[in-house]
Amino acid sequence: MDKVILNRLNLNSVDGAQLNIDALYRIAPSVFTEALDPKTGKVVRKVDFEALRALLGDNAVDGDCESYQFTWVGKNAAKTEAARSINKTLRLVPEDSVDWDNTKNLYIEGDNLEVLKLLQRSYLGKVKMIYIDPPYNTGNDFVYDDDFARTAAEEDLEAGNIDELGNRYRKNTDSNGKFHSDWCSMIYPRLMVARSLLMEDGVIFISIDDNEVRNLRNICDELFGEGNFVAQIPWRKRTAKSDVPFGVSQDYEWTIVYAKSNLFIASIEGKERKYYETPDFPNRPWRVHDMSTQRTALERPNSDFTMINPKNGKEYPVNPQAVWRVTKEGFPQYIAENRIVFPGDYDFLNISKPVLRYWKEDDIKKAGDTFGRIAVSTKLDDNIGMSQDGTKEITSLFEGKVFSYPKPSSLIKFYLRIINDNSAIVLDFFSGSATTAHAVMQLNAEDGGNRKYIMVQLPEETNEDSEAFNAGYKTIPEIGKERIRRAGKKIKEESPLTTQDLDVGFRVFRLDSSNYEEVSISPKDYKQDQLQLFADNIKQDRTDLDLLFGAMLAWEVTLDLPMTSETVDGCTIYTINNGDLVACFSEGITDKVVTAMADKTPLRVLFRDSCFTQDAQKINIYEQFKQLMDWTDDEAFKSIKVI
Repeated sequence: MDKVILNRLNLNSVDGAQLNIDALYRIAPSVFTEALDPKTGKVVRKVDFEALRALLGDNAVDGDCESYQFTWVGKNAAKTEAARSINKTLRLVPEDSVDWDNTKNLYIEGDNLEVLKLLQRSYLGKVKMIYIDPPYNTGNDFVYDDDFARTAAEEDLEAGNIDELGNRYRKNTDSNGKFHSDWCSMIYPRLMVARSLLMEDGVIFISIDDNEVRNLRNICDELFGEGNFVAQIPWRKRTAKSDVPFGVSQDYEWTIVYAKSNLFIASIEGKERKYYETPDFPNRPWRVHDMSTQRTALERPNSDFTMINPKNGKEYPVNPQAVWRVTKEGFPQYIAENRIVFPGDYDFLNISKPVLRYWKEDDIKKAGDTFGRIAVSTKLDDNIGMSQDGTKEITSLFEGKVFSYPKPSSLIKFYLRIINDNSAIVLDFFSGSATTAHAVMQLNAEDGGNRKYIMVQLPEETNEDSEAFNAGYKTIPEIGKERIRRAGKKIKEESPLTTQDLDVGFRVFRLDSSNYEEVSISPKDYKQDQLQLFADNIKQDRTDLDLLFGAMLAWEVTLDLPMTSETVDGCTIYTINNGDLVACFSEGITDKVVTAMADKTPLRVLFRDSCFTQDAQKINIYEQFKQLMDWTDDEAFKSIKVI
C-alpha cells in the first residue's frame, strides 16, 4: 500500500485562474488537452487556444485589432491579484462574539480582498445579496493601498498607515497622477472575487457618488456583463445646498445594481410575485396580471371590445375608462398561447374578470426592466431617509457621534425587500459601522425572516481627535461590533414577544497569517532544535479551534455551523453540524476514537499529521474508516485528510 495513504488538505485560498478553468471546462470540454505541469510533475488540463478559437469562430478578436475596451494603468495587475492564491487564515475571536454557539452571523476583521479569497471555497455561489458602500474617491477618503507592483519591503516604507498584519490604507488625493486608476485597481479585484460568491439568482448593490459612478459602471459591465445591469437607483442624501459649484446642488448619490445572471427577479414588499404550478402546465410556473389598462376607449379604440370565453361563451364587457391590454385582433393569438385566464379556470384564483398569464421564464428574461420600473418609481426620498437619518440612528445608539455619514438602515432594508428572500445570506465587505447587519436584524424582527449576514471590515484606526477614539473605540471594527450589540439589544427590547428567537449574535473572526510555519529549506540547513518543524510545523500560538476553522474554510464548510466536542480515550473529537466535518488533533488515537468518529457518519474526516508516529497508523485508520463507513478506496481518499 502507498506510504502516503492520507490526503493532505490544501490550506491555501482558491486559485482564481483555476476557478475560471473549471468554469470553462464545464461548458467547453473540447478545448482542453492534457499536459505535464512542470511545477508538480502531474498531468493536468490545459486550454488549447487554437481549439478555443475554432470553437468561437468569427466571435474571437485578435489582440492587435481595434475594439471597444475600458482600461487604466494597473488593470492587468489588478486582474492578476484577483486570481492570486494567498496563504492566510481566519482566527476566531470568541471574546468579542455574541452567542457564539448559536448564531449564524459573521463579523470578520481584515483586508476585504484577502478575506473574500478565503471565503471562496466555503461560500462559493451561496450569497444571495451583496451590499457595499466603498470609498468614494473624493480626494479625502481612504483607499486600500493595493499597488501590486511593489514588494512587501517597499510597502513597509510607504508613508501611509500599516498594521501588524500588513493591512494598508491611505488617502487618495486628487493631486495623485493615478487618482482614478488607483481607485479602479482597488475596486476591480474585490468585485471580481465577490461575484464568485453570489448565487446564480444573486444581486449586488453598490453605493457610489458622481466621482466614480461612470468607472464603476464600466467595471461592473465587464465583470457582471452589460446585460446583467439591473438599475441605477438615485438616493437623496441631503437637502439642497445653496453655496455649491456651478450653482447646482449635488444632493443625490447612486446605487448601482447588477445581477449575477438573468435568474434574478426583483420584488418589493406588497408587490411580491406569486407563481403557481399547475398540472396543465408542468414545469412552467406562472403568475397572473390585471388585464385592464389606464387608457380609455378613445385612446385605444382597438382594445375596446367584449371579451368572450371560448370555453363557455360567457361575455366580459370592457370598461371604457380602462380598456383591455389586448387588442381585438390579437385576442385569438393570446387564447391560442394560453395567455388568458378566465374566472372559473382555477378554484384557487379569486377573480371576477379575465387576467393575463405570465410565465416565470419570461419574467426571468425581463428581470432587469421589471426591477427598474419597481425600484425607480418608488418614492425613495419619502421612505428611505437621508444621510442625516443614518447619523441620527447611530448617534442615538451610542449617545454620541462615533461615525460620520453612515447610510440609514432603512435604505438597506429597502434593498433587502427587493431580493424577496427572507433566508438570504447577505454580505457587506466594506461594512463600516455595520449598518447592513443592523438592517438585517431589524427586518428579520419585522417580518420573521431568517436572513444571515457576513460583515467584513479593515481594522482602520480611528482619528485620535475623534469622539469615537475618546469614547474608547480605537478601530472601525470596534464601532461596528458594538453597534451590532446595541442594535440587537434595542430591537429585542422594543419587541420582546416577537423577537424571542431573533438571532442578534455574531461570530468574530480576524484575518491572520497562516497557522503553519514555512518549511522551505532542506532539513540539513536547520539547527537541531528546528528539525521538529518537519514533523509538526503548526505555530506555537495556534489552538485546535484555529486549526479546525482554518480547515473548514479550506474544505468548503461554512463558518456558521454548530460545533460540539467530546473526549474519548483522552482524545478530543470535534464535530461540525452533526458530521459535515469530524476532526481529531490529539496524539495517541485509538480504535475507540476512530469508532466514535465513524459513528457520526461524517462527510469529512480530519487529523493532524503529527497524530501519527508511523505510516502503519495512517494505513490502519484508513482501513478502519473504509470498513466502518463502507467507503471505497476513492471515497476514503477524498473523505479523510490531514493537516
